[in-house]
Amino acid sequence: MGYLLQQVLNAVPVAALYACLAFGYSLAFGMTRRADITFGALFAFAGQVGLLFVEFGWNRFNLVLPAALCFGAIAGLAYAVFAGWTIARHVMRPLHDHAPNAVMVAALAVVIVLSESARLAADTRSLWLPPIGSQRVVFAEIEGFSVSLTVMQLVHVGVLLLVIAVGHLLLTRSRLGRQWQAVSEDPLAARLCGVDAGAVFVLSLVAASLIAAIAGLSTTALYGTMDFGAGMMFGLKVVLIAAAGGHSVPWRSAMGAAVVGVAETLWGGYGPLIWRDAVVIAALVAILVVSRRERVIP
Repeated sequence: MGYLLQQVLNAVPVAALYACLAFGYSLAFGMTRRADITFGALFAFAGQVGLLFVEFGWNRFNLVLPAALCFGAIAGLAYAVFAGWTIARHVMRPLHDHAPNAVMVAALAVVIVLSESARLAADTRSLWLPPIGSQRVVFAEIEGFSVSLTVMQLVHVGVLLLVIAVGHLLLTRSRLGRQWQAVSEDPLAARLCGVDAGAVFVLSLVAASLIAAIAGLSTTALYGTMDFGAGMMFGLKVVLIAAAGGHSVPWRSAMGAAVVGVAETLWGGYGPLIWRDAVVIAALVAILVVSRRERVIP
């Protein structure tokens, strides 16, 4: 029983990460209506840039660890958001206006550019952070088995849930949220009502980039590193896990992704770890095929 409860607790950080990624991805999907793996690349890019600047601040500026971490976090956020704005303004928006399906091809190019840029900047080194917040918080003692999470895991969950809560509040209570909803449902009708659909398009992708950056930096702090190939893997995975709850409704997409995170962690605790990603992705594809609804995508 204690082992099961521990696996359920272990699923909470993963579920929060997937929910946050799915929420951010759905903001971008509402504009493009195309599968876009750029989101995963920005997630990994923010973590890699953060690591680079932490190492730079520590070795070159002789900063203490908290200052170096803050330096890396600010740099990771700035680079990822600027990259997201550049991609949205100069790549995705022009392509979406003239050839919407080209967005999917451009996304692959963006993944390669971002991952290779980070790899070259790091000189193909794997950078690691020292253990942060590794103290364990015990929730229960069951037959000598401690059910616990680390402080960093709890901070990670809190940050990502806060991002989702603030994003949902803005979408449901603000003028920008209503404009996003209008443009995602019918861009032409939104333009006729006086909404600047182009600006909403760019702003939505920038907001998605910010969410990806926060998730990437939080994940890097939790696990201590960010792999160069994570952009492609997370890009593909986010496209599928976001669809578990429906791409067009961010909070529903987040809930579906959280369920996927719990299922993935439980498989890792009880099933062969080597088959985890294959089984989860195959199950998601099967669910999407069975529940598929035919519709025209403009």
